[in-house]
Amino acid sequence: MRRLVTLVATLALVVSACSSGTGGGGGTSNAKIAFLMPDIASTRYELYDSPLFKAKIKQLCADCEVLYQNANADASRQQQQANSALAQGVKAIVIDPVDSTAAASIVNTARSQGVPVIAYDRPIPGTPADYYISFDNEKIGKSIGEDLVKHLKETGAQGGILEVNGSPTDAAAGLIKKGIHAAVDTSGIPLLAEYDTPDWQPAKAQEWVSGQITRFGSRIAGVVAANDGTGGGAIAAFKAAGVTPVPPVTGNDFEVAAAQRIVADLQYNTISKPIKIVAEAAAEVAYQFVKGEKPAGKTTLFNTPSQLFDPTVVTLATLAGVLSKSDQVKPSDVCTGEYAAACKQHGIA
Repeated sequence: MRRLVTLVATLALVVSACSSGTGGGGGTSNAKIAFLMPDIASTRYELYDSPLFKAKIKQLCADCEVLYQNANADASRQQQQANSALAQGVKAIVIDPVDSTAAASIVNTARSQGVPVIAYDRPIPGTPADYYISFDNEKIGKSIGEDLVKHLKETGAQGGILEVNGSPTDAAAGLIKKGIHAAVDTSGIPLLAEYDTPDWQPAKAQEWVSGQITRFGSRIAGVVAANDGTGGGAIAAFKAAGVTPVPPVTGNDFEVAAAQRIVADLQYNTISKPIKIVAEAAAEVAYQFVKGEKPAGKTTLFNTPSQLFDPTVVTLATLAGVLSKSDQVKPSDVCTGEYAAACKQHGIA
C-alpha cells in the first residue's frame, strides 16, 4: 500500500511539472499575447514588426500564442480588436495605437482585468500604459531637421522649408514634430508652412505639398517630412509638377522605397531604426509581464516606464555602410531594375 501511495505522489509531481509551462517561466503555458498594430500605410508592420515580434516570443515561450491584428488606421476597429483579445484571455497587450488619446480606454479596460499594456512606438500620454518601447521620436525629428538645415546651408540654398508632420492623433508624431521645430525654428531658415497629415497618408501629404508648390513655387528650398511615406508623397508632388531637380526631402523608417529614392537622388535622408531592436525588446517585456514580473524602465516618458533607442540618420553618403550592416534592408532589395545603375555608381552592391 505504501508503494502505491509513493507511486501516485510521484506521478502527481510529474504531471505538475509538465503543466507548469515552457520557455523558461512557470504558468506561461499556452499564454496569449496580443500584438495590435495601427495601419497598413506604412509597410513595416506586416513586413517586419509582426514577424520579428512573433519569432522572439516563440524563442522565449514555445507554447505562447501571438494574436496579431492591424487596425488599418481605424481607432474604433483597434478598440474592437483589443476587446476581442481580452475576451480570448490574453495575458498582455502590445499596442501601437491608431489614436493615442482614444487608446486610453483600451488601457483602462485592460487594467480593470489585470492585463498589462505595453505601448509600442507610439505613447499613450493620457492614461499611461504599463510600459513604453520605441526609438526616441523627438530625437528622430530633431535629427532629420538638423541634417536638412545643415545641407541647405552647405549648398547655399535660398528659400524656406515646408514641414510635413505625421498624424495629429499620434502622440509619437507629436514628438517628431517637436523635434523638427527644435531644429528648424532656430536655424534662421524660414518655415513656409506646415501640415499634420491625417493617418500618415502619403496621398494626403502629396495633395498638400502640391498646393504649396502652387503657392510658393521656387521659394521651397526643402521639405522636412516626418516619415518615408509622407516624404514619398511630397516627392511625388514635385515630380507631378515638373519640378527639377526635386528639393531635398527628409524621411524616417528606412523603407526600401526610401532607400531607392535616396539612390536616385530624389530623397535626401531617412532614419534607420532597426525594427528588430524594438520588436524583440517588446517581446521580452511582454513575456516578463506574462510571467508575473514587473520590468523596470531605462527612463520615464509620460509617467510610463520606458526604453527609448537612438536613431541613425541615413543619407546617400552613408547608405552603403548602413545597408551592409542591416538585417532589415539588403542591397539586393534596393538595387533592382532602374536603380541598379545608380547603386553601382555609388558603390552599393
